[in-house]
Amino acid sequence: MKEVTMDKLVVLCKNRGIIFQGSEIYGGMGNTWDYGPIGVEIKNNLKRAWWKRFVQQSDNSFGVDAAILMNAKVWEASGHTSSFSDPKMDCKECKTRERADNLIENYAEKHHLDIVVDKMSNEEMEQFIAEHKINCPKCGKHNWTPIRNFNLMFETSRGVTDENQNKIYLRPETAQGEFVNFLNVQRTMRAKVPFGIAQIGKAFRNEVTPGNFIFRTIEFEQMEHQLFCKEGTDESFYQDYKKKAWQFLIDLGFQPNHLRYHDHDKLAHYAKEACDIQYLFPIGWSELNGIHNRTNFDLSRHQEYSGKNMLYMDPVTNEKYIPYVIEYSIGADRLMLAVLSEAYEEQPLENEIRVVMHFHPAIAAYKVAVLPLQKNLSEKAKEMYQTLKQHFMCTYDEAGSIGKRYRRQDEIGTPYCITIDFDTLENGTVTVRDRDTMEQVRMTLDQVIAFVQEKITF
Repeated sequence: MKEVTMDKLVVLCKNRGIIFQGSEIYGGMGNTWDYGPIGVEIKNNLKRAWWKRFVQQSDNSFGVDAAILMNAKVWEASGHTSSFSDPKMDCKECKTRERADNLIENYAEKHHLDIVVDKMSNEEMEQFIAEHKINCPKCGKHNWTPIRNFNLMFETSRGVTDENQNKIYLRPETAQGEFVNFLNVQRTMRAKVPFGIAQIGKAFRNEVTPGNFIFRTIEFEQMEHQLFCKEGTDESFYQDYKKKAWQFLIDLGFQPNHLRYHDHDKLAHYAKEACDIQYLFPIGWSELNGIHNRTNFDLSRHQEYSGKNMLYMDPVTNEKYIPYVIEYSIGADRLMLAVLSEAYEEQPLENEIRVVMHFHPAIAAYKVAVLPLQKNLSEKAKEMYQTLKQHFMCTYDEAGSIGKRYRRQDEIGTPYCITIDFDTLENGTVTVRDRDTMEQVRMTLDQVIAFVQEKITF
């Protein structure tokens, strides 16, 4: 059983400047969250690591940053305006709103039933919930409303007068920004198939029952990579991206037994194949990222609705075709939650419980904490701090005992603490403490810089 619980993570994140409740001074707002000074660094580092792996180190891969607000026809072409909804039921007793499919999936997992919920109609789900007396997870009562489908897209309008208003949407996914820019990227980068388009950006879903901290929120950030390839090569690339997505998580420090593949039984309208990588969150196994073979559905639909020719011409064979798409998508916020869960550990020491976050050094908010052993060593310590922070993110702390300062850094996952003592004044060496082993070694400042730079490379 994992030591970490969602409640422990929420408390740690609030107390250590990682994640705060959104609009907290006004009582918060429906599962919106603000990243604090430590959290924003960790999240940005995760995005940098992902970009480095899937854009910088990937052949023939290019980035875009598409607009959040798009022409409404984009969502007609993608199918979102007609089918993007969730089956919801209200508990008449406590007014909690739940997804019917989630209620059934949780029941099936608890009772070891082999059920494919994706293939069930609303009527079949209602019947199953009634027959098995599935109760409200909040109040324990069985008194549900019929299932209703709730549109997940946020609607807004554009226009300066009430008479001149056009309906538009906050994008529910970033993928369409990559698809509508296929021709632009291919032309300007002289890209040859296979090539990829990547994007990190905000998306919005009108989740009626968001919850479980940052696992599911109404505003979130997606990291997506679309690989455009020729039909016939798609299966090979699909399998390749499953491996790449898995390896990225392993390299971040995830234990393999906390991850598993989950192939989709029921495919989305655009998909030929689809797979999730699930993670063992504190709330149980759930989706962390998805890999999809979207065929040529997206470009074909945009060709149909826009009237623009989306054909690619092979410069060698002169063959014309609409490329297939292999999609890899992972939420930055959900990845953040998984990283927090994976890193958390409580270690019993002699007189206390040590909480330590075992982040990969490349992901940690601060790479180094500079700690003078005593306050009369502050001048030298601040001099070293000024030097070190030219190379990587550092923090400085001289308040309290050295043990308490070590513990504060352990709780935010700082991999190395540098202690300036009286030997520093004599020979220029400092003590470098390793977060995970708590072992200490002495080295010069130049050695520290080279040592840390090597460790924080992802």
